[in-house]
Amino acid sequence: MERILSRVIAAMAASFSAVAVSAHAETLAEAIALAYESNPTLEAQRSQVRVLDEGYVQARAGLRPQLSISSTASYSNTSVNAGRGGLVDTNGDGIPDTAITTGGVTERNFGNASLSLNQPLYTGGRTIAAMSAAEADIFAGRATLRDVEASVLLNVTQAYSDVLRDQRIVAIRRQDVDTLDKRLEETQARFDVGELTGTDVAQAKARLGSSRAQLAAAEGQLEISRANYEAVVGRPPGDLAPQPLLDELLPKDVLEALDVARAESPRIQAAELAERASRARVAVARAQRRPSISLRGGYGYSGQVDPFITDRFARNLSASVVTTVPIYSGGVIASQVRQAVERNNTDRIRLEGVERQVRQVIAQAWSQLRTANVAADANEGVVQAAKIAVEGTRLEFDVGLRTTLDILNAELELRNAELALVTSRRDAYVAGVALLNAIGRLEARRLAPEVALYSPERSFEGVRRQGLWVPVDAVAQTLDRVGAPAGAIQRKR
Repeated sequence: MERILSRVIAAMAASFSAVAVSAHAETLAEAIALAYESNPTLEAQRSQVRVLDEGYVQARAGLRPQLSISSTASYSNTSVNAGRGGLVDTNGDGIPDTAITTGGVTERNFGNASLSLNQPLYTGGRTIAAMSAAEADIFAGRATLRDVEASVLLNVTQAYSDVLRDQRIVAIRRQDVDTLDKRLEETQARFDVGELTGTDVAQAKARLGSSRAQLAAAEGQLEISRANYEAVVGRPPGDLAPQPLLDELLPKDVLEALDVARAESPRIQAAELAERASRARVAVARAQRRPSISLRGGYGYSGQVDPFITDRFARNLSASVVTTVPIYSGGVIASQVRQAVERNNTDRIRLEGVERQVRQVIAQAWSQLRTANVAADANEGVVQAAKIAVEGTRLEFDVGLRTTLDILNAELELRNAELALVTSRRDAYVAGVALLNAIGRLEARRLAPEVALYSPERSFEGVRRQGLWVPVDAVAQTLDRVGAPAGAIQRKR
């Protein structure tokens, strides 16, 4: 009685433990959240976007005043050899003022300190075009960040699905080993009483050995998938929950997928913005031919340092408006304009290539999704039919209508059907995620809504607001828009 009671308690404990593990199973959303926060590829791309943010600050600096302080200190020692006679100019004023008969040494020191200001008033549109190019670079970097994020999420989903698939394959293989082990025991027992032959025993042993080898291969593949999962997510997988459905995110047909991609694909957006940036740089190059106007001012003191006498220091104050008109640059500006135009042509051609690639990827992903879904539906029917066949073969074997090989083959067909079903379901899910990636809907906010999203806009605002606000910024920016080259001023996204 005590033994029975202990077994019941052990079974209940095992059941509660299984329920607890299932209740704390790791979900795909949790894996995505962990990768989103710690994946090095994603972190590196975010850092790259922050690099682009600084480009806007540097371009905008062309509108702001440049203020600097400079100082110099000098010392001179003038020695005149004896015996030459005559008058010598020792102070550099061009007038001989000292009679040298026996030689002598004159020491002088001089110092000055000045404050200089240079405020650009008009750059021919060069600065405003550089700011537009920097803005386009930032937006393109954000689109590329979305593309990298989608690639990381695709890798996470694929690794998650691979581990889930391989865990189920290992379970099926273990069940197959257990079933064949029992089949060998039954065959050996019936051989011992003379109902079966040695051939039946040999067939059961061969099939059991093959199944054990396949189990070892499946366990090895599971370890590989676990390592891939850890590399992408950042920690080893535990007990994984089934993936969430994607039906609400997937398009209904290929045409809808193409329409969504035109509006949401980060690859297309990044290519469009790269073309926009290079077009703005054409305007930057052309603006070099235009005049520029700046305000310059200076204030400082100069005089003898040692001995320091305040009254002997001169005060200097200057202010000027400088207009510069380029006339001839040796062909450099013309070459830079042609170079910028060709780079813009390259980006426009590349944009067309990206659009074609996206359409191709969508067609491939849609075909793979449809094929995998059909295969999964078909394999479900195969599994059901194979189960019925196994049960019927076992009954016929018991009455002597089937051989040992027949029942072994029936069980093998069932295991193969179950494995094919697991694989086709994994392929269908991964194909669906790949389609979402192609059209631009594979985002953390959709698959893991609880994750704290990274905001490149917030990072940019923090950089843009650094430093002192100069009221003349707005004036200089307005003036620089006057007569700016085509492409210098562009609409923000």
